[in-house]
Amino acid sequence: MVEKGRAQRAREFGSGVAAREAIVRMALLYPSPYPVAMSSLGYLQIYRLANARAGTQCERAMLPEPEARLQHERTRTPLFTLETGTPTSDFDVLAISHAYELEGAGIVTLLRLSGVEPRAVDRTPRDPLVVLGGPITFSNPLPYAPLADVVVLGEGEACLDLLLSRLEAEPAAARGSGPARRRLLDELAGLPGFFVPSIHGERLPPIAQADDAMLPAHSTLFTPDTELANMQLIEPERGCHRGCTFCVMRRSTNQGMRVVSMERMLSHIDPDVPRVGLVGAAVSDHPKIRDILRALIEDHGKQVGISSLRADRLDDRFVDLLARGGYRSMTVALDAPSERQRDDIEKNLKTSHVFEAARLAKAYGMRHLKIYVIVGLPGQKDDDLDELSALSLELKQILPVVLAVSPFIPKFHTPLADAPFAGERSTKASLDRLRRRLSGQVKLRGPGVREAYVEYRLAQGGFAHAEAVIAAEAEGGSLGAWVRALARLPERVRPSNFETLLTLPTVRRRYREKVVAS
Repeated sequence: MVEKGRAQRAREFGSGVAAREAIVRMALLYPSPYPVAMSSLGYLQIYRLANARAGTQCERAMLPEPEARLQHERTRTPLFTLETGTPTSDFDVLAISHAYELEGAGIVTLLRLSGVEPRAVDRTPRDPLVVLGGPITFSNPLPYAPLADVVVLGEGEACLDLLLSRLEAEPAAARGSGPARRRLLDELAGLPGFFVPSIHGERLPPIAQADDAMLPAHSTLFTPDTELANMQLIEPERGCHRGCTFCVMRRSTNQGMRVVSMERMLSHIDPDVPRVGLVGAAVSDHPKIRDILRALIEDHGKQVGISSLRADRLDDRFVDLLARGGYRSMTVALDAPSERQRDDIEKNLKTSHVFEAARLAKAYGMRHLKIYVIVGLPGQKDDDLDELSALSLELKQILPVVLAVSPFIPKFHTPLADAPFAGERSTKASLDRLRRRLSGQVKLRGPGVREAYVEYRLAQGGFAHAEAVIAAEAEGGSLGAWVRALARLPERVRPSNFETLLTLPTVRRRYREKVVAS
């Protein structure tokens, strides 16, 4: 275990952290293994910002791979950090970045391997302060909140600065003093972006928004040991100005899309990294995206990747730049199987845009077109699925098509928060219909339907679901363990303040009226 960690650290390059004296020592934990953690821009951003402070030292620890996890437990070896091999239990703060519902079991494992009780109510001020943040907080952190002392909601940069300043001024608040810890929690509970479960209960305060001066998020530590090998991740924009009704990053979240200037973004490019990944909810909507790509490819000699492509933003210049930047396939999101449903969810993407994307991909030498689509949206009919099948077969005449299908999961803070989940039987029926129509001519990558069910239950859950998270981890964290743990809860148990977690009633009503009318 120690040797593997040392080998991973030895292959990293860029700006890490050297051991030093610090007032506050923070272990930054990730509830998935190393390759996933090192592909997370948010995780790397917090690591960089924490270590930019003279009074804080931040080191990393990730969820061990299954075999290593068993070895930890068998030998009673504690979780330790990559940088110095220090047990995480020795740190003042355990900060956990959480992206995805089923990573909840990993949070429990990280705490357990750190020698920390998973439930906050079972801990004492002598234990490290446990802080939870990450993308999950834009939607619903409630099922995991009882595991944390503090939850940072939304964009973590400004909250991190405030929290660490407070801890540097009174280190005993992090660990050692009950009155100091209570003063800290009371103070944070009154500040924007901080959710203190022991004080707020299930009522979530507004999410945080970082000052634009703190943008762009960008990584300064790189590794070959991820799918995004030797790639610098950087954020040319944050948020989205569009209104897709299923998406937690829609325009109502943190004032929509905030653009980073091309000059500011390029000033953070590392000259020694061969690849650059542009990360954001609406990267292809950046007004200077073509100029940014040209500068990265021609002036900086980089290969490029983009986290999100909208088919209606593509043209010859755009796709030519993608091809020159190393793209060998194109991925676009339909998000709904028919144009009617795309209009319903305010995706505003026409079938003609997808045909043009396929034509451009073919013209610039790409091997295939991958299409993301959601099934089980409210109001779905067989005709919608048949339209998707027909479209896929027509696109196949241009170049090979891969159809990646996911079930619709209603999320809090969206107009579809209280929409029904289609369920296992309906989702399987949709997939079977698509397979019959496609007749093996188009690759169909179907969803894990049981996994989607677990995600749905957690996405709609409250504090009571923390016990299911703990129980699932105790049984090994498998999908079956999750299903069994959730089966012990009533199907419709929801947070006590469920109505406050929905988006504006007028928006929900307008959407329902549109679906019924169609």
